[in-house]
Amino acid sequence: MTVREWLRDGGGLDWPRVLLAALSTTVVVALLVAAVTSSAAFGPYNPSWDGTSELRQQTASESGAESELIRDTARYDDYESNETVAFVVAPDETYADEDVDRIRRFIDNGGTLVVLENFGTNGNQLLADVGAETRTDGAVLRDEQEYYRGPTMPIATGVENHTYTEGVDQLTLNYASALETDEEEATVLVRTSEYAYRDVNRNDELDNNETLDSYPVAAVENVSEGQVVVVGDPSIAINAMIDEPDNTAFLQRLSADADHVLIDLSHSEDLPPLTAAVLTIRELPLLQVLLGAVGIAGIATLSRRRFRPSLERVRTRLSRRNDPTDAPIAVPSGDDVDERRATAIRDRHPDWDEDRVRRVIAALNRDDMEPDDQ
Repeated sequence: MTVREWLRDGGGLDWPRVLLAALSTTVVVALLVAAVTSSAAFGPYNPSWDGTSELRQQTASESGAESELIRDTARYDDYESNETVAFVVAPDETYADEDVDRIRRFIDNGGTLVVLENFGTNGNQLLADVGAETRTDGAVLRDEQEYYRGPTMPIATGVENHTYTEGVDQLTLNYASALETDEEEATVLVRTSEYAYRDVNRNDELDNNETLDSYPVAAVENVSEGQVVVVGDPSIAINAMIDEPDNTAFLQRLSADADHVLIDLSHSEDLPPLTAAVLTIRELPLLQVLLGAVGIAGIATLSRRRFRPSLERVRTRLSRRNDPTDAPIAVPSGDDVDERRATAIRDRHPDWDEDRVRRVIAALNRDDMEPDDQ
């Protein structure tokens, strides 16, 4: 068969079924992707440039630290506060009083809260509610001298000596905001270069009322028995920026001494459906027990259905073995039949010789076989 004939005949394939199978596979894959990924900015299951999936993976892979995504602030009470660091990345909603009380209790007991925010008001409101003094000022930082791909992506080179900045020489920012902080109450961790300015009116140029200076972009302060770290740029945690110098090192240092790392999603956009379902199961022990019981019952039911036919076959074999009515019937051989006939003929004709008896038996055998030959 030539190639042209093969193509004309469809290659021997049922193309409507092939196309249906391909379409079905595409739909299933698309549904699975939609069920496990998100498009929300700063989302831990968003693999795009503005997601934080790499932060989630790096946090989960850190040796010695247990990483957890939490959707309810009640989970703060499940961990030893003085061994735990909690990250809040650009929250979408304001924290209610009950949520604030839980986080404040977490800090009062020695926990560390890390808030990454630039222009949103929800982060500043949380900082005020938990008793921190540091705020983000909401103006875009620009640096015409020390920048990555443009002035709105300043390279903050003013790194102070602190345990949180070990191994960190700079931060690569992206639409960051300066911090308003009382340096008598807080310790500045990282500053911009001295060529940065706050572009208050966002006209992309230095105006007379805007000042070149070295502005703080990361700071830590003691609050009660715990600590609050404020970073004026949540973008250092997104996939497009986390690998830029030295963003990963800085984020890792913030949780390096912790036994537990929490990523607070309680006031962020919804998670992918499948991920949300898994987290719900993790958060509800009673639901775990219920699902486990259902799973065991399902396995037992399936096993019983598969085992029942085999058991029935065994029972049938045993019953047949013990039932005399099922015993095999002995069929006499040809020699036995001939011998019986010979005995009967001798009894009826004692005067016949043996040769005649055998001839009669042979004739009888031929008569028996004739119906089968027809």
